[in-house]
Amino acid sequence: MDMQGFIDLFADDGVFNAGGQESYRGEHLADPVVFMGKLAPDVHRELHRVNVMGNVVAVELSIRGTFTGPFETPAGVLQPTGATLDIPGADFWYVEDGKIKAFNCHVGVSIMLTQMGIQTDFASAVKATAVG
Repeated sequence: MDMQGFIDLFADDGVFNAGGQESYRGEHLADPVVFMGKLAPDVHRELHRVNVMGNVVAVELSIRGTFTGPFETPAGVLQPTGATLDIPGADFWYVEDGKIKAFNCHVGVSIMLTQMGIQTDFASAVKATAVG
């Protein structure tokens, strides 16, 4: 994985927006790629459809790999299970002057967590909203 090569694809003020949750700039542009590489060292993106509309590239894809690396959570580290990951996603690349100005990456996080064996705790969520 060529992280510097990935970063070099971006404009100086380019941004990587990961699922509406976090934004990365500068030397941190590759942080989400490094994270996924640790979680699933065999991670790869299978592109299903690529559409170019002017300076926008829209990609329908699957992120595939094997959950063989640790997954750090606020509650602690989830140890790898060897589960197969096949996560749907969509990328939107906004390009100016041959460089990426913005990369908006949308990932099916709930599907990823289910595939990793992480179950949603609805009871705790309901309890928290009842208290609040």
